[in-house]
Amino acid sequence: MRIRSVLLTAVLAVSGTAAAQTATAPLPKPAEFYFDADANTTKPVVVVRETGEVAMQKLSRIIERKAGADAEAAQLAHLAMEAGRVDLGRQLYARSLSGLDATDGIWRSVMWNYGWDLYRAGDDKGAFEQWRVLATTRGVTGSWMPPTFALVLWSMGRKDEAVQWYAAAVRTEPLQWSNTAQYARLLPAWTEAERKALAEVQAAWAANPPKYP
Repeated sequence: MRIRSVLLTAVLAVSGTAAAQTATAPLPKPAEFYFDADANTTKPVVVVRETGEVAMQKLSRIIERKAGADAEAAQLAHLAMEAGRVDLGRQLYARSLSGLDATDGIWRSVMWNYGWDLYRAGDDKGAFEQWRVLATTRGVTGSWMPPTFALVLWSMGRKDEAVQWYAAAVRTEPLQWSNTAQYARLLPAWTEAERKALAEVQAAWAANPPKYP
């Protein structure tokens, strides 16, 4: 079975589903510090260890026969978006999230990964929305939030807010974020273009560091 056939099967399996996201709280102003590791959020959703077409085939078969299969749908969604099948990826993420809520163990990681897949597909606003929901749920001050919101807000043209969020990263870990020297170590999963964009935020912060609060 070729990838095209696998993805068609997945589309049929998820047709008629929709994302169940209704949170509308605005993004809060940055907190003073962000020390929470929030490790259950910032991890890939992995059900099968295979990659590429083999993984797509296996996940598609599971989704066809297994009720729920929320994690499987999320992993296949990521693979689809990574392969450029953005519309299918959105459908699969909707399928996954329609079966989850904030009390489910994988909900945060699905939302976080969906945000990154949307961002890398050029949908800055969609990415922001996934991460905004995470930031307004459970009151977690995850260490991933300041650089991530700085990046996405900068990409959206909301540059003053981006600098405010970058300032939160510096307040939390000044030796790490005051300059760009450690970006490759701190942000190993980010692309070079993403680190370059964050460096623009850092430069804007350095030129005029905002005070807190």
